[in-house]
Amino acid sequence: MVVMTRTALSNLSPADQLRAPRLTRRLVQLAAGLLLYGWSMAMMVRASLGLDPWDVLHAGLANVIPVSFGTITIVVGALVLLLWIPLRQLPGFGTVANVVLIGVACDGALAVISTPDGFWLRLALLLSGVFLNALAGAFYIGSQLGPGPRDGLMTGLVRRTGRSVRLVRTAIEVTVLVIGFLLGGSVGLGTVVYAVAIGPLVHWLLPLATVDLEVAETAGVVRDEIAMS
Repeated sequence: MVVMTRTALSNLSPADQLRAPRLTRRLVQLAAGLLLYGWSMAMMVRASLGLDPWDVLHAGLANVIPVSFGTITIVVGALVLLLWIPLRQLPGFGTVANVVLIGVACDGALAVISTPDGFWLRLALLLSGVFLNALAGAFYIGSQLGPGPRDGLMTGLVRRTGRSVRLVRTAIEVTVLVIGFLLGGSVGLGTVVYAVAIGPLVHWLLPLATVDLEVAETAGVVRDEIAMS
């Protein structure tokens, strides 16, 4: 019988994230997760059944600003990152990569993915996009190279206000959803599916994708002891 164990995320400073073991593996996983995240966003956009709260905002802004969806994603990510300054949050390498790579990947995917004909094909595209989004999130979070700008905003506000994660996250997502909707962003079935499914999916996938730094450190000590004996 195979017993699954949960690997805990480490609380590392930005410098320690780069000094921690398995850096090459974690950088590859980070890049794969961010590129897949952008691709999954494009799938949900092309499904045309409603978007997650942040993408409702991105879509709404894209309606009024003459730039691409991916560019809007990059700009919003950079602006959110500026909000870290008063919260005294320090971005990691993965945080900065998140701002750039997701938007670039999303624009690339939008160029090759089209909206399918028929509701069921669009629903299949939506559900696939939601699952891949959760997998991508687990990959880049599990690389332990820093949270995305939006996640960092949430954790920073939790720390500074003393409010619960549930309250802060809900307040942020309701705010961006309302603003995006007022700007013409797409709200619909996909918005509900994402809200219901993304938490449980990431909860299930994250332990499988998190790089175990403690095991790597222990293995390094054992190798050193063998070499000296």
